[in-house]
Amino acid sequence: MTSKVDKPKYYNLKQWQFILMMTTGVVVWAFAFPFIIKGLKELSFINLTIMRFFVVCVVLLIIILLKSNWFSKLHKKDIIPIFLLGFFGVMVYHFGLNYGEQYITAGVASLIIATIPVFIVIFATVFLKEKIEAKKLFGILLALCGVIIISIFGKEDASIEINYIFAAIAVLISAIFGALYTIAGKKLLERYNGLSLTAYAILLGSLGLIPFIRAELFAEVAEMSIDGWVAVLFLGIFSTVIGYVIWYIALEIKTASEISIYLYAIPVLATIISYFWFEDTLTSFFVLGGGLVILGLYLVNKRTKKLIKQT
Repeated sequence: MTSKVDKPKYYNLKQWQFILMMTTGVVVWAFAFPFIIKGLKELSFINLTIMRFFVVCVVLLIIILLKSNWFSKLHKKDIIPIFLLGFFGVMVYHFGLNYGEQYITAGVASLIIATIPVFIVIFATVFLKEKIEAKKLFGILLALCGVIIISIFGKEDASIEINYIFAAIAVLISAIFGALYTIAGKKLLERYNGLSLTAYAILLGSLGLIPFIRAELFAEVAEMSIDGWVAVLFLGIFSTVIGYVIWYIALEIKTASEISIYLYAIPVLATIISYFWFEDTLTSFFVLGGGLVILGLYLVNKRTKKLIKQT
């Protein structure tokens, strides 16, 4: 018989608190794109993934040692499923994304990753039996249109060029595994709170990175600059620990299809960051696309006005 995990009191959020939490997640994930670019200047895509999750594992182990009462008990029968969840849903996702960003434009990468909410909706309907309201579906499609406009026409020098078809396929595989990570995690959240499942999935999944460790890793790390370390630390602490914990906490509160819409805001914010960071020039199409994304987010979230509480 499956036992329900006790939910912390801070999971009883008001709508504005939930939106603020998700906004934090979107911000740290949007900043991940420029930091990945910086990290790839000093580390290979494999070594960047390994170093990112080395930082993550250290942080999570410290939290577990200091605040063990925050974590649900790990059931022996769940060890293999959680390992697979972490390795394929997190590690393989980042392998594919880091590899792809070496060979395809940012517009192509963000456009492909933006299909994650679509896959989540499809998988949630099939595997979780979630019902998709017409308004919610319209909001998701509207936001996707906004992302496409931003990706293709949002910057003056934006272009959709695929130098290596395998790079595009790798990012698409990342998107599919990213969606499956959400769906599979939803099932396991019946026995674990969001923090616990995130920690166990990443710690166990990171074991799958051990065979990829080579001498080149230590040589590259020895030559890393301060900028390189800042990129790795940000990606590990903020984009991974904070971002993934927020994601699974949100998944406990709402359905997979409801929270997936927030992923559409990431390319919008990432493009704004690039505007200030890399001095990219935006076009009026960015404003149009951004407006569609915001409207889509509004339509998906408009329904719930009362307190969001755990059941």
